[in-house]
Amino acid sequence: MGRRWRDGRGILVLHGEEDAEAASLPLEIATSYRARTKGLLGRDSVEGALLLTPANSVHTFRMRIPIDVAYLDRRLTVIAVRTMEPGRLGLPRIWARHVLEAGAGAMAGWGIRTGVRVDVVVDDA
Repeated sequence: MGRRWRDGRGILVLHGEEDAEAASLPLEIATSYRARTKGLLGRDSVEGALLLTPANSVHTFRMRIPIDVAYLDRRLTVIAVRTMEPGRLGLPRIWARHVLEAGAGAMAGWGIRTGVRVDVVVDDA
């Protein structure tokens, strides 16, 4: 399941319970070293979520806002979700291949929790 994305925008599709309809939200994709390193630094808010890939840990040094962090495995299944205050270092997750970031509290509202699977849809236009 090798996924190759580029820096850009897309849609994050959340697959919840079997009988629930999939939800989607705006997504920024950061694949280059420069884009991953910048992440959400210097922002006061984020619309939707930011996908860092490849990544298995994050830090919030020099961030202005607390963030939610979801660690995803190679199948894009959430393996852990944490809220991080500015100035923190997140521990690496051995099975994580991607990291989703969003404003603190957003992921609970979207239903992102351990075991939820997501998909990334990129507009190739």
